[in-house]
Amino acid sequence: MTLAFDVRVTAVRQLSPNFRRITFGGYSLRDFGVHGSTLDLRIKLMIPARAADGSGIPLPEFRTGGAGWYSEWLAMDPASRGSMRTYTVRQERLDAVYPEIDVDFVLHFDDSGNGGPAANWALTAKPGDALTLIGPNNRAAHCVTAETYSGIEWRPGLAQRVLIAGDETAVPAISAILESLPAYMSGHAILEVPQAGDFQDLTSPADVEITWLARGAATGRSRPHGEMLQEAVRAALPEPGWVGIKTAGAAGPEPEDVNVDHDILWETPAGMDSAALGASRNPDKPAGAMPFYAWIAGEAGTVKELRRYLVRDVGLDRKQVAFMGYWRQGKAEL
Repeated sequence: MTLAFDVRVTAVRQLSPNFRRITFGGYSLRDFGVHGSTLDLRIKLMIPARAADGSGIPLPEFRTGGAGWYSEWLAMDPASRGSMRTYTVRQERLDAVYPEIDVDFVLHFDDSGNGGPAANWALTAKPGDALTLIGPNNRAAHCVTAETYSGIEWRPGLAQRVLIAGDETAVPAISAILESLPAYMSGHAILEVPQAGDFQDLTSPADVEITWLARGAATGRSRPHGEMLQEAVRAALPEPGWVGIKTAGAAGPEPEDVNVDHDILWETPAGMDSAALGASRNPDKPAGAMPFYAWIAGEAGTVKELRRYLVRDVGLDRKQVAFMGYWRQGKAEL
């Protein structure tokens, strides 16, 4: 059952100064997908390597295409295998005669104009360019092991009120989540982006207040990454928070420290082991059984600070919130 899909660029659209939407199409995508909405579905993009003269190196072929794809990729020549980066499916049209998916790229470059492999590739991508993506097979998505393949972390369970927060790297996932929310949900969605020109017109069937924050100002000064996001989350869920169970004046548990410079901060209710769940403030309630749910993603340092605030100060049960460090400032990848 293949997890590797060969696709080609069919369209490129500049959404804003820092966001570019690239549409990928291919008949192989008939076997791609999950059961239901894609939500925050993660996929791996195999970015082609470049030769010394700047020309593209042909994509390596996966012999298996199955669960052993990662070991196979690691065994390839690093000079020709390209780079692997994680992205979110923004939209899909998998039932079309020619199936397609949209992926939104953040075009992030330093002061010298240098970007990572994915941003550099997206900047010059054009229709016809080939790429390989690793993602769920829709046949597996209908079986009992579907979660192994899905790459979806959004699991609000019975929650009717939500908090969704992230920086520009989380915008595609948040956008897709908002579009899929049921009408009975309410809450806040907070998105921090480089500049006001990156604000997007998002809609949701739910009664969710959508707040955009721009780090850059008309004066040319820019706020530190994540500072505005933290302020907005604290304002949306002031301490003590009604969504927690802590009593007045009591502190919530201090979450275990995560060295985000060396380890990936990725803590979700479904992914927590039994020991972590045992430390929950509601050990007898399964994940998703409470009326509030939070989803926080973006730069790992910011996510770590919000994790401390929401768990320790607001008093959120750790089974009510997903914390995901998509990237770490100052590092090419986690």
